[in-house]
Amino acid sequence: MIRVFIVAASPLARAGLQSVLGNRDVEVVGSAPNFESLAGQWLEVEADIVLVEASGEQFEALFDSLAASQIASETTIMVLSDHSESQWFAEALRAGVRAVLPSNTSPDQLVAALEAATAGLIVLHPAEVDAMFPAAEPASRPLAELTEPLTPRESEVLQMLASGLANKEIAARLTISEHTVKFHVASILGKLGAGSRTEAVSLGIRRGLVLL
Repeated sequence: MIRVFIVAASPLARAGLQSVLGNRDVEVVGSAPNFESLAGQWLEVEADIVLVEASGEQFEALFDSLAASQIASETTIMVLSDHSESQWFAEALRAGVRAVLPSNTSPDQLVAALEAATAGLIVLHPAEVDAMFPAAEPASRPLAELTEPLTPRESEVLQMLASGLANKEIAARLTISEHTVKFHVASILGKLGAGSRTEAVSLGIRRGLVLL
């Protein structure tokens, strides 16, 4: 049987947790409104874990009190909280907390977490894990094949666009008119699905059409 000491500022919260855990294979060995009160009883308490109900509390004050009491170095600490910031979870773990769950955790989940934490495991709710370790941005989808490939001349023009040449300079190098260059550029934009010369170069690089 797990022996639990409850810390909660609200008498109603303490009574609620005692009621929930009293119907499980858990023994509530005491309760207190804060860590200072717990410290005064600690030598007389035989608890496997301290369950802290911290809804609405400022986490800086909570962890300062926890650190001052040094309880985390002597037993397992589990916190119920409505905080959802990744900073909060990181601070909790650094302060010695070994389990963090939402305040609305079900009785079955609560008991399972108590068992896991007293067995030496770190327990976090899946939503809290997501907050601490956001999913990576999905990789860019592979580009579809061009419906119409660039002509050799268009490939030359695209390479020159990537080099930063203006239409007049491209025309001079290829010995064609600026009008023809504009025609090629428009065709390149259309085939690549680009809205600008810069985007065309970017897409050309991704497709391996531009040599860097």
